[in-house]
Amino acid sequence: MFTAAAAGVLAACAMLEPPEPQQPPERRVAPERLTLKAPAQIARLIPARVADRNGWAEDILAVMAALQIEPSGQNVCAVLAVTEQESDFRVDPAVPGLPRIARLELEKRREQAGIPKFMVDAALKLASSDGRTYGERLNAATTERQLSDVFEDFAGKVPLGKRLLADYNPVRSAGPMQVSVPFAQTYASAKRYPFPMSGSVRGELFTRRGGMFFGIAHLLDYPAPYDDISYRFADFNAGRYASRNAAFQKAVADLTGVAIPLDGDLLRYEQGRPLREASRTELVTRRLATHFEMTPADVRRDLELAHTAEFERSRLYLSVYTLIDGVLGKPAPRAVLPSIVVDTSKSPRRLTTEGYAARVGGRYRACLNQIRG
Repeated sequence: MFTAAAAGVLAACAMLEPPEPQQPPERRVAPERLTLKAPAQIARLIPARVADRNGWAEDILAVMAALQIEPSGQNVCAVLAVTEQESDFRVDPAVPGLPRIARLELEKRREQAGIPKFMVDAALKLASSDGRTYGERLNAATTERQLSDVFEDFAGKVPLGKRLLADYNPVRSAGPMQVSVPFAQTYASAKRYPFPMSGSVRGELFTRRGGMFFGIAHLLDYPAPYDDISYRFADFNAGRYASRNAAFQKAVADLTGVAIPLDGDLLRYEQGRPLREASRTELVTRRLATHFEMTPADVRRDLELAHTAEFERSRLYLSVYTLIDGVLGKPAPRAVLPSIVVDTSKSPRRLTTEGYAARVGGRYRACLNQIRG
């Protein structure tokens, strides 16, 4: 039995013992910065209704590794948000009213080529490679891959088809991220495709891994001066650097007092190539550029860099921002959401780039909230 004195001694000793070290408060990493290395970490962020979520996750990780893109929460959630918006994770999504859309495109091409309508009608009654007529296959098409195959077969085997389409397949986007076929073809010619490819780039877009490869490349594999991921979402819809270019247009408009459409297109383009005819942006910029002692040829040379990172280092870009930053007394915005009404026959709704960025942004934030748990 302890005596009162012994108890007092023990209490005194206890007071002499050093206090337990205090643990520093746990610092939580923001979900945007977390690295998602395991397929299971990504699979749980994909909607439960999607089949083979682990397969999707494995392909996304393989593509990011091939492109040397960090699988951070921000990058993964951006990819998932765009994929869900574009196709709801369907490799070859069905498009309502696709045969009608296809026939409208054929009619437009027929008029441009000056071909009599009866000749096109007769050609569509010919037997195609699978035994059905081209018209029957066209009427039965529900997905872009089916329609693309019809046009490829028609252009390759029917003499009139070659004249009518002239190597122009009207299916211009494909796959789970709805990537532009011309973009994918250009990208593949500049950088080696890292996976086995059994056919063409167009065909590879209609596979899950191929579609995700070119989609992720389009979304993330370029340097951009953005402090908000929403601008990349807008660029995905309107074209690379559209948000940066729209901010440049705003700066020129603010300096000159002349209205310019903030669409991100600094030049006029046709099938991705700049036309000689000057755009409104080019004409207004020429007037402003006289203050920088730049000729119209100098302006044109720099504006032709509009789809590259080099534009930000051009004399024209730097001069415009030096001037407007001085006028405002603070840095002017280097990115704004482009004001574009999207021209699409796939939806009866009025679609805009701003609306697209907002919808994808909502999905993106929901994904980050899942990471937070």
